[in-house]
This record gives sequence, C-alpha cells and structure tokens, in this order.
Amino acid sequence: MSTKAEAAKKAAEKEAQSWGPEPTDAPVPVTILTGFLGAGKTTLLNRILKENHGEKIAVIENEFGEEGVDNAILADTKEQIVEMNNGCICCTVRGDLIRILNSLYKRRTKGELKFERVVIETTGMADPAPVAQTFFADEKVNERYLLDAVITVVDAKHGLKQLEEFTEAQQQAAFADRLLVSKTDLVTDEESQKLMERLRKFNVRAPITKVHFGETPIKELLDIRGFNLNAILEIQPDFLTNDEHEHHEEVASFYIRTERALDVRKVDRYISSLINLYGEQMLRYKGILNIKGEPRRVVFQGVHMMAGFDFASEWAEDQKRESTVVFIGRKLPEALFRELFEDCYATESTPDDVKAYAAGSAAE
Repeated sequence: MSTKAEAAKKAAEKEAQSWGPEPTDAPVPVTILTGFLGAGKTTLLNRILKENHGEKIAVIENEFGEEGVDNAILADTKEQIVEMNNGCICCTVRGDLIRILNSLYKRRTKGELKFERVVIETTGMADPAPVAQTFFADEKVNERYLLDAVITVVDAKHGLKQLEEFTEAQQQAAFADRLLVSKTDLVTDEESQKLMERLRKFNVRAPITKVHFGETPIKELLDIRGFNLNAILEIQPDFLTNDEHEHHEEVASFYIRTERALDVRKVDRYISSLINLYGEQMLRYKGILNIKGEPRRVVFQGVHMMAGFDFASEWAEDQKRESTVVFIGRKLPEALFRELFEDCYATESTPDDVKAYAAGSAAE
C-alpha cells in the first residue's frame, strides 16, 4: 500500500473512532455499479434512481480525471449524490471512499440524511476488486454496510474489443454478480451471442441479461445478495490482502470548460471532425453544454465513433450557465482538441434553433 493510501486509511479510521456508539439497525446494502467507459452505467443508475421503488438511495459517483459531468447528468434526481473525481476509486482514493461511507452513515444516524441503500458507480477504468475489498478491510465499513452485489454493464458494440485490450474490462466481467449487456440493438444477434460467450469464459456464475437504455427489472439489481466472498477468493486468492493496481498509462483524461455560450452547429462539426480523426482513440467523451438560445442544459455523450445530444432540465435562475466537456482516450492531442474548440463559440449571428441537433439520440 502506498504512503498516501496508508495516510488516507489512518485518517478514516481515526475519524470513525470518534463517532460514538453504533446504531442497532441492520447494515446498509451496497451495490457496486461498474463497467468500462461508455457502457451505460449512468443510464442504468438514472433508471434505478427514478424507479418507483419507494426507497431513498445515496449515490457515490466516481469519475476518471479531474472533472466529472455525471453528477450534473444525475442532477434531475432527488437522491443524495457524493462525487469523487480526484482519481480512480480503486487506487489511493479508497481512503476517501472509507471516509465518505462512514460520514454518510454518521449523518444517517443523526437524522441529517435518510437513505436505505448505497449505490457506488465506479469510473470506467476501475478494477472492482479493490472497491469490494474496502467492505472487508475496514472494520467500521464492514459493520455498517453489506456488500450486496457487483453489477457490471458491458457495451455490446465495443465490448469484445475492450475485453481484448484492457485488463480492467476483464476484471469487471470476472467480478460481476450480474452482467448486463447494453446496446444490443446496435449489433447483430450473432455478434451479441459471441460477446456473451466471451463473457461466460471470464465469469461462469453471473447471470447475463440484455438491457436497452438501462431497462431491467429492479428486483434483478437490488437485494440479490449476489456477492460471494468464497467465489471471489477462487478468482483472486489474495483478494483481501492485495493492494496493487495499475492502469494503462496511455489512457488519460482532460476537460474543457467555458462560460461562453456555444453554437450547437459548430459543436456538432467539432465532434464530427474529432471522430473522423481520433474516433478509435476516444474511449469516452461527454459533457453538459450551454447552448445559445436554449433554456435547457444539453447533454452530450459519445463512445468511439458514436455520439449524440439530448435535452436535460432547464438552467436554474441562480445557476451558472457554463459548458463542461470531458474527453477520455488513448494518446489524444489535448492541445489540438482545445484549439479546435475555440471555433464552437456562438456569435451574434448564431440562430437560436437547436432542436434539429439535440433530439433524442444520445449515446447510452
């Protein structure tokens, strides 16, 4: 374990020891929602939060890189959302995860927050093993929470290639208690079947279900008690002791933020140009756009060669209207991306009609 990770863990333990007696109710169930970049995790999480299941859910949101936008995409929900975007949740940030979990529990005990369960959405580059390890390695977390299941979303369009190129994608599949295959409408039945056969080689115990835009019965995702420590130890014998984790160093992220209004037509041309030049290297790109003349936030999402726009809620009167776009990819020329973005700003002659460009085809 690194010095930074040790310090973070000690700080979390010291903070937890000062919190007084434990409540007597049952441990809070936790679902870890994982999957590679662009698989559709946030879409699925939105579905869970908006489902009429009668429960309050606390969400811990982790994104790859310094700036995240998923929290803004989820802003239309009324759940407690905690954002972690200063690194990968499975690395040195794990100390922060321990503190957040214990802090949420403390506030719940005091009556400041009401929630019956927690959902942790990891970054697409996360190995879920160290995240799950947290619930066994930290005594307070182990007493207060119950790891219910690891749910992994796999992109039918890009899943096979990701499984071949990234160990993170393989680990996400191997540790899953449920495997959800998204975007099957974009591939043939033969391609979909080939992917599921490949997934079965990584994980023989998890049910595999096809989903479309996050549509899956909630009862198949919550309270399934799917996490089996003995089964995980068979996959990774040093699960409870191994702290090592590596990322593909060629994968990096950066973001562009501006308060100037954008011209959606110019943004469309900008993204189209980037896709033509660097589509295969662009693993994931997404953002919230401030479009001239549009009272609503415009959500923009893309994976490799696929991209789309959609409408979100209106900008609040007291809310700063600004655009934030995040790019995650392999060896992307950040300076060029920023230079070309300068052509996206709206001018006095920019029309206010954006419907033709922002109608319902956002990537999952």
